[in-house]
Amino acid sequence: MATRTGNRSSNRSSSSARGRGSSSNRSAFNWGSAGALAGAAAGGAMLAVAANLGRKFLTQSFIASDHWMESLAAEHRQALATFDKMLATDDSETFKRTMLLGKLAHALDRHAYSEEHVIYPALRESDSISDAETLETEHGEVKEFLYRLKHMDSDDPAWLDTVREFRAAVEAHARMEEDEVFPRLRSEIDEELDDRLTAELAKASFMMA
Repeated sequence: MATRTGNRSSNRSSSSARGRGSSSNRSAFNWGSAGALAGAAAGGAMLAVAANLGRKFLTQSFIASDHWMESLAAEHRQALATFDKMLATDDSETFKRTMLLGKLAHALDRHAYSEEHVIYPALRESDSISDAETLETEHGEVKEFLYRLKHMDSDDPAWLDTVREFRAAVEAHARMEEDEVFPRLRSEIDEELDDRLTAELAKASFMMA
């Protein structure tokens, strides 16, 4: 036992020396030694990657089973439900507010990416350029609201009022899409393009999941 312990200590000393000797070759963007990175990859990091891929496939499977209009309407409802949870908090629930804001920001970012890369180009091709530009401008307003909330203390007295104003803007945006713009687009495209939009929306959502 003593011999093996001594060998391990010697090996550790040699490894440390090698690590110090190679430190000058390390990039400023490296977060640790190659051995540490390899160990992380072999352990928790690989599990995290696997879990993330599983989540992506589940997300893709769910969205691909729905028509593109139904998928986007469902995402609108989910976002509004998150807003309602935020509005139900009080100033003492700062951690909960921060977590809900992060969830909302991710959902809206993924949603906007899908629309801007799939649906809005289809609007332009169908000569609904004005609608596409209006909706993209409103996406810019969403980003401004997110910026304001991210730089505001969660217990700020103005926090709830800002969230309430933000929710009203998102709901108006969703109503315009669901009640006017999307049905009109659906009526102007053929079945082949309709199916393609559903598939492309699923792919875009998968990429951002």
